Amino acid sequence: MALSQAIKIIFFLFYTRGCQAEVTSHAIIPIIPPNFTQLAEKAGLPCEQVDITTEDGYILTIFHIPGNESHPVLVQSGNLGTSDDYITRGTTSLPYVLWQAGYDVWMANVRGCRYGRRHVTLNPDLDDEFWNFSFHEFAIYDAPAMIDYILNRTKAATLSAIAWSLGTTVYYVLGAEKPEYNKKIDVMISFAPICYFQHSIPLDLIGQKNSDTIYGNETKLTDQYEVFGENSTTVARYRIRCSTPAKAYENCVLPIFFPIMGYDEEQLEPEFAPLVCQHWPSSSSSRTLIHQDQILLSRTFAQYDYGPTENEIRYGCSKPKEYDLSKNNISIVLISGKNDQTSTLLDVDLLKTKLPNVRKDIILEPEKFNHLDFVAGRDTHKVLYEPIILEILKEYNNINDC
Repeated sequence: MALSQAIKIIFFLFYTRGCQAEVTSHAIIPIIPPNFTQLAEKAGLPCEQVDITTEDGYILTIFHIPGNESHPVLVQSGNLGTSDDYITRGTTSLPYVLWQAGYDVWMANVRGCRYGRRHVTLNPDLDDEFWNFSFHEFAIYDAPAMIDYILNRTKAATLSAIAWSLGTTVYYVLGAEKPEYNKKIDVMISFAPICYFQHSIPLDLIGQKNSDTIYGNETKLTDQYEVFGENSTTVARYRIRCSTPAKAYENCVLPIFFPIMGYDEEQLEPEFAPLVCQHWPSSSSSRTLIHQDQILLSRTFAQYDYGPTENEIRYGCSKPKEYDLSKNNISIVLISGKNDQTSTLLDVDLLKTKLPNVRKDIILEPEKFNHLDFVAGRDTHKVLYEPIILEILKEYNNINDC
């Protein structure tokens, strides 16, 4: 399928309003994917569900796979993702590998996703204010709440963090905006780092195509609502269209996943594809997507652009404030795939020049290793988790074995 055709489908998926309050058609029987606890049980993992309330009132459900409390590891997913993304491979998944190695594993979730649709006062189905956030709030509210809870509970001095895609962005912003958290993280391992989009061709085309729509309409720019609501017809139809191996490959993997993530048929086999499609995408806010487009189009890693008038009120100038990555002193390990079309090697090189404490910059050997392979690849445990991640964690935790 031509890239232009794939882009049209991506537009539909990424910019269709999936309101949670929307009533699913009676003709559609929605597919309800298994939750994290069910996936963990299937893999034979012990699992505890924990609710954490952020400073601004969002209630996040995270999952704990108990291990040695002196070595906690917090694992964060990417854009439109949840903790489910990491465990779909069962006994070869990252949580399982970490647990077998003895680590105390904590699986993160952020506001707006399947496990983050609660608030102490706001109703996500009735109050637009609930959706007034982008990844900036993931960084300054959600990540600190999870980190502080884990450190208080385990009594550990620091934790290790692993994040994928937009999850890595959260930690770049966290270290820049709340530098007191630099000393609470002994190492932050970045899978497919996301910060700059200057060489991401598929995303660049999307941004250019949608620039007039996003920035030419003030109501579009300032609107706040849910995308990919769990009960929306958009998500119901998407899951049905991708519910069998043949359908998943024809309707989702070939026209959507591979053009924006990189082609790697060997690591995403047809039989596994429906499970990936059941869990991604999860719900989020429109502002999270718009914020990424702003960075793509402006070529600047900055806070959310509310327009000149609102920017003056919030930032004291007509343009949004650029994140000062020089304040981020977390020990960071960058890990990239040669075939990743979203997090390109050139953009990772640019990020490396901005961060002051990059300890390792690893490019994985497989030529086809793409953006999705970091969490869903059939052989990722052999390529990445066991030979590389466990060694990095041992080094930064100063241990031989947990």
